[in-house]
Amino acid sequence: MTEAAAETGSAHPLRHRDRVPRAGTAVRPTRYADPASARAPRPTRAARRWGSRLPPVVWDSLLPALLLINIMTTHAPQELPVSVALTAALALPLVWRRRAPLTVFGAVAAAALVQWLMDVQLPADIALLVALYTVAANSGRRGTLVAGAIVEGGALLACLRWATEGAFLTPFVAVTATVVSAAVLGVNARTTRAYLAALEERAARLEQQQDQQARLAVADERTRITREMHDIVTHNLSVMVALTDAAVYAQHRSPAKATTAMLQISETGRQALTDMRRSLGILRTDEPDAERHPLPGIAQLAALADQMCAAGLPTRVEIQGDHTHIPATAQLTVYRLVQEALTNTLKHTHPGTHAKVRIRCSTETVTVDVTDSGPRPPHPGATPSGHGIPGMRERAAAYGGTLQAGPLPGGGWRVHTRLDLGSSGAASA
Repeated sequence: MTEAAAETGSAHPLRHRDRVPRAGTAVRPTRYADPASARAPRPTRAARRWGSRLPPVVWDSLLPALLLINIMTTHAPQELPVSVALTAALALPLVWRRRAPLTVFGAVAAAALVQWLMDVQLPADIALLVALYTVAANSGRRGTLVAGAIVEGGALLACLRWATEGAFLTPFVAVTATVVSAAVLGVNARTTRAYLAALEERAARLEQQQDQQARLAVADERTRITREMHDIVTHNLSVMVALTDAAVYAQHRSPAKATTAMLQISETGRQALTDMRRSLGILRTDEPDAERHPLPGIAQLAALADQMCAAGLPTRVEIQGDHTHIPATAQLTVYRLVQEALTNTLKHTHPGTHAKVRIRCSTETVTVDVTDSGPRPPHPGATPSGHGIPGMRERAAAYGGTLQAGPLPGGGWRVHTRLDLGSSGAASA
């Protein structure tokens, strides 16, 4: 029968909770060792959740209610009217102690004075300690000292009247210690609450600062991408337009030159697409294109000069010094500065203009000079409009440099800047 039962049971799939974990599978430990310990904290947690939902006035009403019940159950019937009235005067104001701590303390102190004058001892005197704690927890230092002095004075009067003969010092010291403890607990509660409020304010301020930094980072990234897109699109479109005009002009007279120009247009368009993908962060580093098309730098200025020559702007590049130690971001800045300057020359000068690029590299600086032989602008001090020169100024400022762009005395245009490789802004470029 056992074998039959086993065979019958094996015919049915095991339920999820009855399945045995496979070998090598980590079994997640439960929080409690056994179901009994798992069930034990549930009433406590439920009671805490239920208690946290109650308004504070309910908790403040418990002590007055207990004091009144104690008076009604322990005193003789003939003493009840006076005892109940004094207990109510002492304890009932505690219900509003959170709303008006000083007012409630004054009412309780006045009731205690009436009690002392009537020579009635009551357990409701504990209301004075609760009122003192509330004042210390919600008022300043002056209010706490005044309230503590009043309660201490009441303690002295109570001990003088109700202490047994020859035993004044012991009860007075005990009551004084209780008064000081209530005041210290209240001050500690106020200090803790202020500390937590300061922490919350600091956390909120830090969160706001992080949000601001995130927004600034987004704005900087947008500015960077906009600047890159302007340089890439403006330069490549200007070159493609110039090559297209040359191809149209040479298509009948020299078909071979027209074909060469069209091929250069195609290559320029591909390079523009590659640069745009790289600037927008879409081109991944693990793709083959990332290795075939690294970030342009000083070494690529010769190819840029050849491209400008093909577009109709004869350009000569002169590099002085070793540029291999210059960071890639700084080399990209130099490349973009030269690219934008040559693009402006191509757009704003007449045919026959020549351009010269001079790069001087040292250990700490890189100097960029781009000059052309184009005619001077019609008005002194006039500069080409658009975003080209402002973008170059931003690139130069990232490395602590200032851009100088303007006409030369003998004709032509000059763009000059010097990049400081050790400046603090280089890290953010």
